[in-house]
Amino acid sequence: MPRRGRRSEAAKIRWRRMDPEPDIAKLTTPQPTPQAWSPTQSPEKKKPLLMAFGPPDQTCPMVCQEELRGPSTPLGSRQGTGYRHRVMQWGYSRVTRRRRKFVLLAEAPEKKFALLVGDSHLRAIVDGFVTMPGSTLSLGVLSSPGASADELRREVLDTILPRTPDVICLLAPSNNLSSSTTFQEAGRDFDSLLHTISNLCANVVVLDFPPRLIVEEREQALLRQEYSRVAAKRSVRYLPVTEHFPLSHLDMWSRDGVHLSDAPGMEVLAKLLWGAVSTQLQLSAPVSESLALSAFPPLSACPPVSLPAFPPVSLPACPPVSHPFPRLVVDGKGPGQSASHTFHGTVVVVARRLLCWNPVSVVHLSCL
Repeated sequence: MPRRGRRSEAAKIRWRRMDPEPDIAKLTTPQPTPQAWSPTQSPEKKKPLLMAFGPPDQTCPMVCQEELRGPSTPLGSRQGTGYRHRVMQWGYSRVTRRRRKFVLLAEAPEKKFALLVGDSHLRAIVDGFVTMPGSTLSLGVLSSPGASADELRREVLDTILPRTPDVICLLAPSNNLSSSTTFQEAGRDFDSLLHTISNLCANVVVLDFPPRLIVEEREQALLRQEYSRVAAKRSVRYLPVTEHFPLSHLDMWSRDGVHLSDAPGMEVLAKLLWGAVSTQLQLSAPVSESLALSAFPPLSACPPVSLPAFPPVSLPACPPVSHPFPRLVVDGKGPGQSASHTFHGTVVVVARRLLCWNPVSVVHLSCL
C-alpha cells in the first residue's frame, strides 16, 4: 500500500481553510423569488385603506366590490361582419400609377348618359357584383381605388368618354382622410376636382362618402363639412348619406372596416347613387316647347264660335243744338272818358271773367 505524502495532507488542510462556512440562516429561511405575471394570472389585489385598520376577519362589501365596466373596443379593432367579393386585378393608370378601370353599362345612344366617378367603393359596380336598380339611363363608371381628390381629377382628365355626359355624380373621396395633412388642403383638392368636372359637364351632383369604422367620427365630420362648404360655393348639390349607414349595423361593412359589404352595404349605396342621378336630371330638365304649347293651344285649333243675330235698332235723330255766343255790351263813354269813372272799367273786367262760367250774368250786367 503506498505511503501518503505530506504534501497531499497539507493540500487537503489548505483547501478546507479556503472553503467558506455555510450560512445556516440562509439555508433555513430562503428568500421568496418574484414570479413573472402572465395574462391568465390576475394581479394581486391591494387591501383597501378602510380595511387595513380593521380586524382581519371582517369584510366590507361596499369596499371590496369591484366596479363593473363594459368591454372597451379599440377604434382600430372595429371591423364589419359582412362579405365582400375577392378583389380582381385591374390595369395601372399612366397618370397616377394606381389601379383604375372605366366601363360602360348598357350603352344606348337614345338614352341619357350618366357618369359615376369615385374610388374603391365603386369597384363592386364595375366588376358586376352589384347591379344598379334602374335601366333607363346609359351609365358609365370610373373607379380608382385608393385615389385622393387630386388623383381623381387627373383620372377624369385622362379618361376618354364616348360622348358628353348629361349628368355626373361624384362620390366624395374619403382617401383624403389619410392622404391630406390638413382639412384645408383636402378642400382645395376637392375644389379643383369640382372645377374639372364642371368644365366637362355643367350638371353635377356630389354624394357623400360612406363612413369608416376605423376612423374617428369627428375627423370624418370635419372632412364632410369642408366638402359641403366647397360644393356650396360652386352651387353644387351635396347629398349626405350617414343616416343610411348606421354604425350599429356591422353587416354593412366588410372585415377591414373601410369598404362596404356586397350586401347590404353596396346595395344601399347603389340605390343612393341612382337616386342622386335621377333627381338631378329631373331638377335640371328644362320645360320642353311641346309641353308649353300643349298648355296653350293655337287659335287655329279652336273651333269657331257662332254669335246669335240681334235685330237692328233705329235711333231717333237728335236736333242740332245751337250755342249762341254771349254778347257783352258796356254803356258809357268811349276811350276818352275821365279816369274818375272807374266803375265801368270794373264791370268790364268782371264781365270778362264771367264769360266762361255764366253767360247769363253778362246779359244782366249789360243793363247797368
